[in-house]
Amino acid sequence: MKDSFDLHISTNAVAGGVFNHALRSLAGFDADVVERAQAVRDADPAFALGHCLFGYVMMLAYSRAAVAPAADALRAAERHAAGATSREQAHVRALASWIAGDIDGALRQWEAVLAQFPRDVLALRLAHANYFWLGRGDDMRASLERVAPRWSESTPGFPGFLACFAFALEESGEYPAAERYGRRAVELDPTEVWGAHAVAHVLEMQRRADEGIAWLAGLEPHWTGKGAFLHHLWWHRAMFHLARREFDAVLDLYDRRFRNLSSPLVAALPDFHVDVQNAASMLARLELRGVAVGARWEELADKAEARIGDVLSAWTVPHWMMALSASGRDASARAMLANLRASDSALMREVAAPVCEALLAHRRGHYGLVIALMAPVLGRLRELGGSHAQRDVLVQIFSDSSRRAQRVAA
Repeated sequence: MKDSFDLHISTNAVAGGVFNHALRSLAGFDADVVERAQAVRDADPAFALGHCLFGYVMMLAYSRAAVAPAADALRAAERHAAGATSREQAHVRALASWIAGDIDGALRQWEAVLAQFPRDVLALRLAHANYFWLGRGDDMRASLERVAPRWSESTPGFPGFLACFAFALEESGEYPAAERYGRRAVELDPTEVWGAHAVAHVLEMQRRADEGIAWLAGLEPHWTGKGAFLHHLWWHRAMFHLARREFDAVLDLYDRRFRNLSSPLVAALPDFHVDVQNAASMLARLELRGVAVGARWEELADKAEARIGDVLSAWTVPHWMMALSASGRDASARAMLANLRASDSALMREVAAPVCEALLAHRRGHYGLVIALMAPVLGRLRELGGSHAQRDVLVQIFSDSSRRAQRVAA
């Protein structure tokens, strides 16, 4: 049996078909990816890569609560790995490394797979995602450039590859090429949301708000069945309205689209890391512009209190602090800071902790302290992960503190 990318998989034809559907759901950011991944396990309980796929999907939540089901999937995969191909066994090892917190070990396994099987979409997508969340834009681009000669428009899944390449180019500042490849990905497959996202980033970085709104509005009819990633696309649309100072439109998108608490997508995973980033950063941006956001911080702060010590998504950590500080939950904010300072992770101690302390100081009006805390780590913000457009909220807070401190000094 082979998958959609002509790679051997150690299962039967029925389970293979289910696996191919799950791969499409994963690559397409579909809402049913968890159910599709579980269906693979049900179709063939002896399929090691099927268990591995489910484990991967769990780990992509970047939540401590998802590690236990991922570890269960890993144990099942390891029980059946002896009869798997060498490529499938490498995936099992990668999942084991990821669960153990050795993300560099996982990346080495995925890169080894790609060196031999450059169209392994699982290895490609997982390396792409993790390089991004680690802030390693150069590695994200290089990974795709190494396999690019083995991809073409005749290759299944090419629009998805092109979308990944477009985003990597955008984060490298190669805006014309990124826009060209992103638009081509969407032309080939109008449902390609990662390609739509790459172009949205280009338009954001080039301050082309009118075009950005039109771009996303024109593609929205093709997004039926997509998952929580839609919220991030709607966040991008809100960013374009923010640039035009259309604050009512931003709040409407917040309440009806990317932070609609009655939405089934939000209800299914109310503290999904990208959703929290979308919501907290937009509220912070609005407040920096003098817009009252009402009680919207409170539900985010409730979730932040439950996630103290959960640092699997480094870029989400400052957003938890934004919510805690905005809602006046100083005891919880101090507990989070203590946890970060005592972390085994140098990134948490050396970058996340001072950034979070600065966010609390900004909220309390201690602008000189914000500058003292953030200035030494401005060059390291990329290590927290996220995109240039996302990290800009921290730069805006630093700049706001600088202006306010200068006024006080004058």
